[in-house]
Amino acid sequence: MSVDHRNNQPQNFYFQSMRHIQSKTIMTTFNLSSFNSGPFILLGIPGLEEFHVWIGIPFFIIYLVALAGNSVLLYLISMELSLHQPMFFFLSMLAATDLILSNTCVPKTFSIFWLGPQEITFSGCLTQMFFLHYSFAMDSAILLAMAFDRYVAVCFPLRYTTILTRQIITKIVMAIVSRSFCIIFPCVFLLKRLPFCRTLIIPHTYCEHIGIAQLACADISINIWYGFAVPVMTITSDLILIGISYTLILRAIFNLPSRDARQKALNTCGSHVCVILIFYTPAMFSVLTHRFGHNIPHSFHILTANLYVAIPPALNPIIYGVKTKQIREKIILPFFPKGNY
Repeated sequence: MSVDHRNNQPQNFYFQSMRHIQSKTIMTTFNLSSFNSGPFILLGIPGLEEFHVWIGIPFFIIYLVALAGNSVLLYLISMELSLHQPMFFFLSMLAATDLILSNTCVPKTFSIFWLGPQEITFSGCLTQMFFLHYSFAMDSAILLAMAFDRYVAVCFPLRYTTILTRQIITKIVMAIVSRSFCIIFPCVFLLKRLPFCRTLIIPHTYCEHIGIAQLACADISINIWYGFAVPVMTITSDLILIGISYTLILRAIFNLPSRDARQKALNTCGSHVCVILIFYTPAMFSVLTHRFGHNIPHSFHILTANLYVAIPPALNPIIYGVKTKQIREKIILPFFPKGNY
C-alpha cells in the first residue's frame, strides 16, 4: 500500500517554518532580555594606552584640587555669617554640583589610566551618565542664576535685598533642580528601551548618552536628536540670557559717574565672567569638533572631554578664592592674622 508523500509536503513545510520562527523568536527574546545583564567595559583613551599612567597623574592632582577647593568653599560659606548672601548661596550650589561632577567621573578615569580597562554594570553606567549630564545642566542653570544676581546687584543695588528675597531664591533653586532633572531623566528611559546585542566595549573613560546608545542594535535616531537638540537648546538659551544680563550690566556700569565705582562694579563681575568662559568655551569647542572635526583623531575628542570634566571644578574655587575679596580674606586670615596681605 503506497503513501502519497506529496500530501505531507505542505505540512512538513509548515512545521519547518514554525520551528524557524520559534528559534528566531527565542534568539530575539534572548538578545532583548539580556541586553543589560553583562557589564560594560570602559577602555580609556584608545591610541594612548602607553601614556595612560602618565596622563592619570595630572588627573589625580586636578581631582584633589577640585575636592579640596570646593569643600573649603562650602565650609566657609556655611560657617561664615557674612557670606550668607544670594551670591555666595549660588556659589555654594556651584561648588556642590562640581563635587558631584568630579566624583561621578574622575575617580573612574584615573583608575582606568592606572589599572587598565574597567568594568561597569549597566545600572552603574546609566547612573554615571545621568549625574554627568545632570551636573552640566545644573552648572549652566546656576551660572544663569548668578548672572541674574549680578544684574540685580549692579543695576538695582538699593533694591537688591528686596528683590532677591529668601522666597525668590528658593523658587530659583527649585527651578534649577527641576529643569535639569526634567531635561536629563528622559535619557535614562531612552537608553533602557534599547537592545544591546553587540559588544559592550565603550572606547571612553566614562559613560555618556550617545556613547552608550551607539552600542545598541536598534534605531537610535530618537536618542541622537534628543541628545543633541535638547542640551544645545538649553545651553544656547542660557547663554543668550547671560549675554543679555551682562549687556545690561555693562551699560549700567559705564553710566556710573566715577571711575572707582566702575572699577568696583567690574570687579564684582570678573570672577563670574571667568567661570562662564571656562565652562562654556570647552563645551562649544567640543560640540563644534564633534560636528565638523571629522579629521580630528578620536583620542583627541576623548582627551578634551576628560579635561572638560576635570578642569572647571578645580579652577572655579581658585578663581573665586583669588578674585572675591570676602572669600580671599577668610582663607588668608588664619595664616596672616594681622591682615598683612
